[in-house]
Amino acid sequence: MAQEIKFHVYFYQWMKLYKKDAVRDVTYQKYQMTQRQLVKLAPDMLLSDLTRLTYQQLLNDYAESHERQTTMDFHRHLKSSIVDALEEELLKKDPTRKAIIKGVKQRKHKNKYLHQYELQALLNGLELEGEINWDYFILLIAKTGLRFAEALGVTPKDFDFAHQTLTVSKTWNYKTNEGGFAPTKNKSSMRKIPLDWQTVIQFSQLTKKLTEDEPIFVDGMVYNDTVNHYLERLCKKSQIKVISVHGLRHTHASLLLYAGVSIASVARRLGHSNMTTTEHTYLHIIQELENQDNDKVMKHLASLI
Repeated sequence: MAQEIKFHVYFYQWMKLYKKDAVRDVTYQKYQMTQRQLVKLAPDMLLSDLTRLTYQQLLNDYAESHERQTTMDFHRHLKSSIVDALEEELLKKDPTRKAIIKGVKQRKHKNKYLHQYELQALLNGLELEGEINWDYFILLIAKTGLRFAEALGVTPKDFDFAHQTLTVSKTWNYKTNEGGFAPTKNKSSMRKIPLDWQTVIQFSQLTKKLTEDEPIFVDGMVYNDTVNHYLERLCKKSQIKVISVHGLRHTHASLLLYAGVSIASVARRLGHSNMTTTEHTYLHIIQELENQDNDKVMKHLASLI
């Protein structure tokens, strides 16, 4: 009977049939991760075993070691395959109905970004003489707020030194052995980022003799962990708290917000699809700034006598 197929086997067949070559490689890898988790959490569960109770228990087991948003993604992948199973009448009832999404508490923002004096200490310790190195990579992200894959995808021709801008139109696929350029995360991620004059001078000299359409920072396989560990050593050397490369992006955005730059401008610079994403990510900073604004308002109103 078709119903006696194991759930993880059904999901594997489903994702190969409906998702392979229909979604981006990075997205397909997420479906593969979901399938591996299914094998781990429910190796013997049959498709016919799926009920609201067994499905909820599966979600709960996954949520014990993942944040709520990650659990939601896991649920969406499974639900998509289950909808097709229902249409094929392999299941009689929808086991995902009224499913409750849980998850471990989100990590605090404590070490998510550096303060201005900490960033300055980090930048002061960079070796920015001579050939391209990871120090220049760290500098570029700190000055532009690029995502890791976006920074890897930067080529010399992406710079317009005359107009002091950097065009983001692609990323680098560092997650597979094939490598190569890949599309940006979304349409909003395609953007022109204004550059300060110091960055223009540094990178105009640096890229002068490089091939126009080849990535500046890629030479063979690149691993996110390698760069994060390098940044960790730099942070410790500068005697500041340790952050990740993605934390440099948060640092960039945070400093702009503290400097009074509008949320709309920060969202465009980061390549967010809407301001809601920016507001949600930097809510703690925005609330702090609102408190400062309230103090200013009260002080101003008190002076009107």
